[in-house]
Amino acid sequence: MFNKIIGKRSSRKHSKSESNESPGPTTNPANASGGRAVASAGNSTNSRNSGSGAGHSGSKTTINNGPRNSLSLAAPHHQAAARTLPGKEKYPGSTAITTANGGFSAMENLPAFREVAASERLNLFSKKLSLCCHVFDFLDPAKNVREKEIKRQTLLELVDFIQAGSIKLNESLQEELAKMFSENLFRCLPPSAHENTGSEVFDLEEEEPCMEPAWPHLQIVYELLLRFIVSTETDPKIAKRYIDHSFVLRLLELFDSEDHREREYLKTILHRIYGKFMVHRPFIRKAINNIFYRFVMETERHSGIGELLEILGSIINGFALPMKEEHKLFLVRALIPLHKPKCVTLYHQQLSYCITQFVEKDYKLSDTVIRGLLKYWPVTNCQKEVLFLGELEEVLESTQAAEFQRCMVPLFRQIGRCLNSSHFQSHFLEPKSL
Repeated sequence: MFNKIIGKRSSRKHSKSESNESPGPTTNPANASGGRAVASAGNSTNSRNSGSGAGHSGSKTTINNGPRNSLSLAAPHHQAAARTLPGKEKYPGSTAITTANGGFSAMENLPAFREVAASERLNLFSKKLSLCCHVFDFLDPAKNVREKEIKRQTLLELVDFIQAGSIKLNESLQEELAKMFSENLFRCLPPSAHENTGSEVFDLEEEEPCMEPAWPHLQIVYELLLRFIVSTETDPKIAKRYIDHSFVLRLLELFDSEDHREREYLKTILHRIYGKFMVHRPFIRKAINNIFYRFVMETERHSGIGELLEILGSIINGFALPMKEEHKLFLVRALIPLHKPKCVTLYHQQLSYCITQFVEKDYKLSDTVIRGLLKYWPVTNCQKEVLFLGELEEVLESTQAAEFQRCMVPLFRQIGRCLNSSHFQSHFLEPKSL
């Protein structure tokens, strides 16, 4: 009966990692709210295949127009998948735009990369970056239609150029590239529906998400950022000066975007940054902790909790043993309190995966986890109670006798209350592990 109602994941194997900081292989579950899954490269629809087409040679980048449904970590970082971008056409030749008083005062035709000598391509790359720093207003679809298309085609050329990897970008160009990313990506997110009305009562599951109108440009900018990070030509020792803590922090702020397509790109990019820039790893974990703290203690509203937990699920899988005290504190202070918010159903599957990863890594943590679940056990929410019972069963499967004896008295008291509950599912879902 338990399997028919909420489903049971198969037992997961984990292996000891060489590094306490290394991101492990992704076996994260699907997002409870959006059905997004973390899959292996063999099953992922977005797995990145190595691309060798050079932008200057006329090869085309393909990027899927739909949401990125999986985060594949099994492929090497230098590999990049072919994804299809909408309206990918033969490059007509870019145009540099100079603005004055908010309008377009002059235009300078720029050739495609394949039309100039190899010695001139870095200079041309810089000019195209300057063009792409201009941000257009997409709230009015009829405004600057031609200029928007020019920028879109230029961004596609830049993606091809980075993917080709035939010419290594110098430090100056990496700085300009980071500036272009900042100009396009870092912005104020629109207020949600309940913030517009001033209402304090809202339902995250029923609220309509706000789709980003500038996605035709943002998608390609995110793709360019991803290709830059995973490129073998990108030296982390140099790039970390521009993909710095401030840059990472502003990326994390964008996880609150209501557009699931943007969150999928951010999830992939942040994990690649975590894997490539080892110096940023403690900072990224701490910044994610702070997002969780604010979510639990203050707002109880954030669109990207599920995606952040998917990233953490892979990171936790890579923790080496014996586990650092820092990671155990993260479990107690950040992960377990995430059971408290009313909207836990939106991200519970990812949260449960992270929790069970800790217990499978170190069975001595099972007593801490079980007591934490009992602390936040729902009183009147039957739907949450069913989720808690399913998570409790998975934890008990990895619990040893000594740890079970420490928490069995309060545990059986709670099981007794569930048996006396009027909710029929609570009767059938008592953990079989008992």
